[in-house]
Amino acid sequence: GEVYVLDEPTTGLHLADAEQLLGLLDRLVDSGKSVIVITHHQAVMAHADWIIDLGPGAGHDGGRIVFEGTPADLADARCTLTGEHLAAYVGT
Repeated sequence: GEVYVLDEPTTGLHLADAEQLLGLLDRLVDSGKSVIVITHHQAVMAHADWIIDLGPGAGHDGGRIVFEGTPADLADARCTLTGEHLAAYVGT
């Protein structure tokens, strides 16, 4: 199957355009494609099927898998900095 890898695809996009991008990504997945997105955008993270959170920091302080699971599980666990930000975004 086809795999699409997008690195920060929402950079510079208006929120409405980011929502259109999410719709496009949904259509790709619905058609059997795999989509991997590298992002810091909470709306994109909340929309994902699965999250692999790398950390705990950036650069030399990162690079380890600190969480793997659904966005809801990450927000509920609040076990990483990303999880804390995602929980605040989704209001849990």
